[in-house]
This record gives sequence, C-alpha cells and structure tokens, in this order.
Amino acid sequence: MPPTAVEDFTNVDETARRLGIGPRRLRDGVNHGGFPAHRMGRRLMFSAQDRAEIAEMHRIPARPSRRRRPVAA
Repeated sequence: MPPTAVEDFTNVDETARRLGIGPRRLRDGVNHGGFPAHRMGRRLMFSAQDRAEIAEMHRIPARPSRRRRPVAA
C-alpha cells in the first residue's frame, strides 16, 4: 500500500464532524472500540480509509420489507 499524503489526514474535530458523531465518541471508539486511526505525536489523525472504515462499522443493514396481509372486504 503506498504511503498516504499528509493532506489526506483530518484531526478528531473534523473527522467527528464529517461522520456526524461527537469528538468524545470518536476518541472513545479509538481507545476502546477498535476504530482505526493514526497517532502522530500526541494527536489522533484519520485517513480517508480510516473514515470509510468507521462509517462502515456504523452501517445499519436494510431490513426486508414485510408484506402486508390482504384486507378482507
């Protein structure tokens, strides 16, 4: 896998905003929930691939629609 350019990384606040979750939830997910991230010094940074994987972890599969019973006339 080729190295990711630094411009592709976002910090916690920007990543949380893009994913529609709070920064605390994102940090907890990294520290306790297995969310992918990169530590650069003391900062948590997220690549485009990291963001896509976190979004996929939160994906809710569609339920098949239930067929309605015919109404007796």
